[in-house]
Amino acid sequence: MNSFSQISRQIMPERIGAAFNLAVAEAWSFVGRTAPNPPVGCVLLDAQGDVLVVAAHHQAGTAHAERLAVEQARALGLVERIDTAVVTLEPCNHTGRTPPCTEALLSTPVKTVWIGCADPNPHVQGGGAARLEREGITVNRLWQCMNAAATYARCRALLAPFAMRMTHGRPWVTVKQALDSKGSMVPPKGQKTFTTPASLRLAHTLRRVTDGIVTATGTVLADRPTLTVRHVEDHPERRRLLVVCGQEQHAPAEWLASVSATFDVRFCPDIAQLPDILAQSDALWVLVEAGPTLLEALKTHNLWDDWLTIRQDASGQDHLAVSTQHDVTPLSLFPEWVRCAQEQVCFPVS
Repeated sequence: MNSFSQISRQIMPERIGAAFNLAVAEAWSFVGRTAPNPPVGCVLLDAQGDVLVVAAHHQAGTAHAERLAVEQARALGLVERIDTAVVTLEPCNHTGRTPPCTEALLSTPVKTVWIGCADPNPHVQGGGAARLEREGITVNRLWQCMNAAATYARCRALLAPFAMRMTHGRPWVTVKQALDSKGSMVPPKGQKTFTTPASLRLAHTLRRVTDGIVTATGTVLADRPTLTVRHVEDHPERRRLLVVCGQEQHAPAEWLASVSATFDVRFCPDIAQLPDILAQSDALWVLVEAGPTLLEALKTHNLWDDWLTIRQDASGQDHLAVSTQHDVTPLSLFPEWVRCAQEQVCFPVS
């Protein structure tokens, strides 16, 4: 059987597409833990296209996806069988906390590297691919393939928060808004929520994949929210950013002491200061959980990237709607996106 390195650059083979799906899924499991680094997945294949190793970047300061994949292949005695590497993001060619990923790949007999997305950092974009090509490696890029639009979109969705940080200097901002059948955000008396258990799990999964939460003193006073990840397993020992819009003196001291144990708390007395506060953090993706006053202010100042609305109908069923200001959203990687799309309410905003 022909090596995958001999396949035309213009067509993405089926097994390469399957490998990208594995790489995205593995990287997704660490989203919310890698900041300030991007989540990246890597799959190593042999000459027949069979999977040798699936790996992802786990946390800043640890091995990047490509190096971890190579290390695992070496430990398993499989490194000499490596023919093709599939990576969701262009391998780095510079030394940071860890050595260049290009060096890790070049330490193997790899012949072909498939790249899901170019590095969005304008200072290094293209450097990794160019280095590999100078060494005689065939580099295929998803955005140059005729049949890879869906796979390319998944890689871009995975990278979107990091790309926002690299190109605009701030994290991706997702707003979550829950509405009852009458369009109200206020839960019934004695309750903190009115959505279904499935929607509650989705909300906590959103907390898990994001690096921080933005709320307001009004929400704090009304609910005393813990804002921690429950209902799903969180990343171990994860400490996130918490931005509270409002004056610090309006936050109850006992609540502030409690959340400070698990969050790095910042107060934002003026909504116009929010972009700078977010820019000063390492967060790649933040979630807004607040009441109508802050949400209206975010709309007025256009300080959001996508907006998830969970609307409950009169029968108690929840319906998801997503508005996005971009042609891609990381929300599309959630399983719930399929149902959202089937209801034809996931759409970009012009």
